Amino acid sequence: MGHRLLKVNEGICKVLSTTIAAQGLKDRRVGFVTVTGVETTPDLRQARVYVSVLGDERQREVTLQALEASRGYLQAQINATLRMKIANMLIDETI
Repeated sequence: MGHRLLKVNEGICKVLSTTIAAQGLKDRRVGFVTVTGVETTPDLRQARVYVSVLGDERQREVTLQALEASRGYLQAQINATLRMKIANMLIDETI
């Protein structure tokens, strides 16, 4: 993985962490979430975001659904902050 791709992954991770935790999403279903990593494709058109969710199985499911519902907003935040367009963002839970 190239240096540029690593910097993009770190930037996306930072933007998402800030947006979810510090600024807070308005969705009350979002629980305690930590962005653990990001992997983007070499053409920067897709990003897979790995998150860790604190809570029981039900809380994790609800939080992941809320994050998926907020995907457009999160992509817009990435676009505005990093001045780049992510065409498709997938959110996966890390174990």
